[in-house]
Amino acid sequence: MSIKEQVIAIIAEQAMLEPSDVKMEHTLADLGIDSLGLVESIFAIEESFDITVPFNANDPTESDFDISSIASIVDAVDKLKTEQSS
Repeated sequence: MSIKEQVIAIIAEQAMLEPSDVKMEHTLADLGIDSLGLVESIFAIEESFDITVPFNANDPTESDFDISSIASIVDAVDKLKTEQSS
């Protein structure tokens, strides 16, 4: 399973949707994911990919982890996976 597929599966599970319902241009809000769901998604991403996500739940706009869309989350996970595996 690719990084994109895994991230979509994690987010779909949090949103209680099928992965096919999650589009790259969606935001977490589009999918009905609230702040608690966001934190749970980040924990699941960290566990699935064995990475540490630099995310400040108290101030998401100050984080180095872009959550503006599903595409940006996939890109950020891919970048972190590359950085943290080297």
